[in-house]
Amino acid sequence: MPGLAASGAGTADVASARDTAVAAMPGVAAEPYTEEPEHVAVVAEERPTASVAGAPADSSLVPRRSANYKPSKWDSNFVESLESDYRGENHEMYIEKLMGDVKHLMKEVVNPIEKMELVDTIQRLGLGYLFNKEIKEVLNTIASSKPTFKTKKDLHAVALQFRLLRQHGYEVSPDAFHEFKDEMGGFKESLCMDIKGMLSLYEASHLSFQGEVVLDEAREFTSTHLKAIKGNIDLVLLKKVRHSVEIPLHWRMLRLEARWYIETYDEEDGKNPSLAELAKHDFNSVQTIYQRSLKRMSRWWRDLGLGERLEFSRDRLVECFLWATGTVFDPQFERCREVLTKVAQLITTIDDVYDVYGTLEELELFTDAVDRWDVRAMKQLPEYMKICYLALYNTTNDIAYEALNEEGLDVIPYLKKVWTDLCKSYLVEARWYSNGYKPTLEEYLENAWTSISGTVCLVHAYFSFGQKMPFEALNYSNTSSLIKWSSMIFRLCDDLGTSSDEVARGDVPKSIQCYMYEAGVSECVARDHIKYLIAEAWKKMNECLVHDTPLLQPLINAGISLARTAHCMYEHGDGHGHGFSNELDKKRVSLLLAEPFKFM
Repeated sequence: MPGLAASGAGTADVASARDTAVAAMPGVAAEPYTEEPEHVAVVAEERPTASVAGAPADSSLVPRRSANYKPSKWDSNFVESLESDYRGENHEMYIEKLMGDVKHLMKEVVNPIEKMELVDTIQRLGLGYLFNKEIKEVLNTIASSKPTFKTKKDLHAVALQFRLLRQHGYEVSPDAFHEFKDEMGGFKESLCMDIKGMLSLYEASHLSFQGEVVLDEAREFTSTHLKAIKGNIDLVLLKKVRHSVEIPLHWRMLRLEARWYIETYDEEDGKNPSLAELAKHDFNSVQTIYQRSLKRMSRWWRDLGLGERLEFSRDRLVECFLWATGTVFDPQFERCREVLTKVAQLITTIDDVYDVYGTLEELELFTDAVDRWDVRAMKQLPEYMKICYLALYNTTNDIAYEALNEEGLDVIPYLKKVWTDLCKSYLVEARWYSNGYKPTLEEYLENAWTSISGTVCLVHAYFSFGQKMPFEALNYSNTSSLIKWSSMIFRLCDDLGTSSDEVARGDVPKSIQCYMYEAGVSECVARDHIKYLIAEAWKKMNECLVHDTPLLQPLINAGISLARTAHCMYEHGDGHGHGFSNELDKKRVSLLLAEPFKFM
């Protein structure tokens, strides 16, 4: 979870299992990359190398690059200081009482539009996991009932119904939005007076599939007019509009969004006191679960000692926990979050080995050792790689042991494969860099969606939900598509946030640079094209929402949430690489992990 992955590219081994990266991504003729990299720090580090047969030739001076990564802002002292008062039997009993009040409210509300708004509010407050059964009952009723004439003319109602049903996997057509077009085929200008309806249509448009032109038009129409709003509307509604046009709800990291929405809902005149109170108490309760889990992960990382032994690599334990929380935020999936945190930190370290520190000869040996998945294979490695390899090997086997012990699943072959594919993809990009090779945009993306490590994260998550997940589900076309497009969004967001730093230190071109070379355009234009590709990838992933087995629901949620978290992590630059060092990102960490809601 990388941001983790600055390296790029899958090999023929993995490429054969994938289709072309993006239909709209044209390729260009490959040519050698001859530009001299700028600002590359090369360190001649004195280090004993392995002297066994098959190891690199002994040398006391080995040229090393350095990314000059800064230490983490969130050390073990910060983690150990996290403490919350929101624990204990009385607190849980109060939450149970508030839940009862909300369940009663859901039965009491009869009006279909008000019922949909209540469901939407519950979900946006981060409470959906508490009312899964009740929400499902409401949506089943809505899906099976025909809209009234009045409802059909209500833009907010039509858009909200479409968004709720589609995000929950119901088959629903966007044809109802044609009702709001004029004789010329465009959306009626009179809709601009309905700000609430426009905002609902804007949010609904981000759940489009490929070929749904009416939703593409809706997105363009609403985006243009919502951005032009200057004021003279309800302040809370204005706040919601400005928030959404920055990043739409469907693309936002849900737990941070819940924190924002709880504060915003508290400002509404028509808020339900029980719902507002429950949201705050539940957020605090879940925050204590995160704090407890993060402390365990911090101690695991400290005991592993990898950060101290490999000083060139990034210590990003808290950031990795943030990735895990963004991907699987439901409190009941504590084990899954901890597995993802470990995996993300290992990816970060191994990525730095391939992308910054290791020589090509060493990287060939490390990739071979991972492919063999045998502790005897580490004999050929230099000392620093032995430490890294053993940490990977033991941690992965521990994760597999837990799956075997808890669910009776032998997952080692699957975990070994995704790690091998990842390392092979890293190696290909290392070869590109070593040979001065410049890939085409299509070639880069076909490989880079593997090297971003989304597959590693999602496969580990799949076997860590605490359920006996069927192996064959990983071979479903829906599953493969979900993993691919989640990873593609992850990769493109990463490139938008990190490519300038990576190219400056001498890495191979990223998607932005590939398109600049191909189309002969400026970086600004290339960035806009990458944003377009992100929107297209979301359409492909949205199609995975409609699935034929409930067993895949946790994985679908995780895949979509991984992409959402990528948007969050790279919104203000390289949040992972720079360790959430800017003030906005630091505030996010604090709000999610350290600051509970206060009560009078």
